[in-house]
Amino acid sequence: MSKSAPWASGGVWFLPAGTGSLARGLPPAPVGTLFVLAERGGIAVVPTARFSVIFGRNEPEVHVCVGAGDSGVSRQHGSLRHDGRRWVVRNTGQRPIRLPGSHLLLSGHEEPLAVAYTPLFIRSNRDREHLLEVRVASPAIFEPPGVGDDESTRQAVVWELSEREQLVAVVLGQRYLRHEAFPQPLSWNQVAEQLGQLRPDERWSAKRAEHVITAVRQRLSSSGVHGLTRAEVGEPIGNILNHNLIMELLLSTTLVPPDLRLLEGSS
Repeated sequence: MSKSAPWASGGVWFLPAGTGSLARGLPPAPVGTLFVLAERGGIAVVPTARFSVIFGRNEPEVHVCVGAGDSGVSRQHGSLRHDGRRWVVRNTGQRPIRLPGSHLLLSGHEEPLAVAYTPLFIRSNRDREHLLEVRVASPAIFEPPGVGDDESTRQAVVWELSEREQLVAVVLGQRYLRHEAFPQPLSWNQVAEQLGQLRPDERWSAKRAEHVITAVRQRLSSSGVHGLTRAEVGEPIGNILNHNLIMELLLSTTLVPPDLRLLEGSS
């Protein structure tokens, strides 16, 4: 007997801890299905299920636990419901929920969600941010291979980074991963300072951090990624080489918002 689809019974199913980032795609699901994911797992709900997803820090009272153990996150901090046309996020907690572009959703307010990937951030009173990944399934998920304009559609390559390269890239591009408005790469001195906080036993300097990222740029440039060398972008350089690298790592989903967990523990 073939295994039935998870939405075949009730239209609600749970996602286990360790589920990959929603930024990298979704499993097959009906158009409009809501996926919600945090570090301890998540949930998926079809729009016709008439089911509101509750999230917050108190695991027994919510469907998706986010910020467990952090009193800066409310026990029930928010909800996601389908209003018959679209999914809507509502803030029922005390502290704002930050949406992409640094837009703040204040307590008691709600906002419609795009049919797309939307990371939500809750900043606690301990100056920590907790990530809740949200994604609404779009019709594109059901397109068979080869559908679309092959010449204009580039197949994303998830680039292989070493553990050290990934850490330095996340520190450098953390403002992009947080979906801040008008993000810029950190300076090399800022990168070295934070790496020193994260890895106090290692001797990090601005020059060492720069060497790590330069090696990544050169490797990707040799593989056909444009805009990563001085010869290609011209003078003045400014932050453009690092910006272009970060954008490539984001668009290829080599880096995704859950990678911000690598920064936990830095002051």
